[in-house]
Amino acid sequence: MESYLIVAVIVVLFLVWRMKPIKGVRTITTAKLKTILNDKDKLFVDVRTPGEYRGRSLKQFKNIPLGSDFSRLPKDKEIIVICQSGMRSSQACKQLKKLGYENVTNVRGGMNAY
Repeated sequence: MESYLIVAVIVVLFLVWRMKPIKGVRTITTAKLKTILNDKDKLFVDVRTPGEYRGRSLKQFKNIPLGSDFSRLPKDKEIIVICQSGMRSSQACKQLKKLGYENVTNVRGGMNAY
């Protein structure tokens, strides 16, 4: 019984760690996203699968699934990243930061919240 408790605590700590904001990545709500969707100085990236993107997407977002090569994206624009729930976009933001992108924003809650 004690080992189950230890495993449960480890799982909870791992999940909390995964939800921790990424240093240097801004987070916006979908309400804020709606106000900036037509900003030509921003690059909007949807990291969901092509099937998810075809099912429901925002025309301003370019579909670049998680796991793709993000290094070809311009570094002179703010990159706004969305997925279905905010988890994959958070991972994509981490990857972008590791590649040296400075101006990266994650959409909290993703398409579920839109």
